[in-house]
Amino acid sequence: MRAGFAFSTRFRVRYAEIDGQKVVFNSRYLEYADVAATEFWEWTGIAEALGDVWRHTEFHVRKAEVDYLKPFVWGDTIEAHVRIDRVGATSLTLAMDLAHGDTGALHAMILLVMVNVHLPTGRPLAIGDAVRAFLERL
Repeated sequence: MRAGFAFSTRFRVRYAEIDGQKVVFNSRYLEYADVAATEFWEWTGIAEALGDVWRHTEFHVRKAEVDYLKPFVWGDTIEAHVRIDRVGATSLTLAMDLAHGDTGALHAMILLVMVNVHLPTGRPLAIGDAVRAFLERL
């Protein structure tokens, strides 16, 4: 586990994710971030802990930054480390390090700014007290 992170998940680079040189397409890194974020939310247990409070809101990506340091290639195992970097009034920032699963070498760093959205209306919504308290405990 990388310092500063309490959660990680692993997956392999698949053939459909590479170009002719067996290097992962740049766009796939955001797909990896989506997989890692989904696994992170399941790991937190927030859906079970907050029930309906959590079911009516969801964090949607507003901004994504990817710092490509070294490419992944076909067959590599990726270990995606995820943490909450910041909690604001209506948004939070997830920080992710994508490292090689065998060597630990850092290949990419990703920041996702995610806005809390009220699902029935599709509008941004302040992060509620129960959700904020749960996130701050993480």
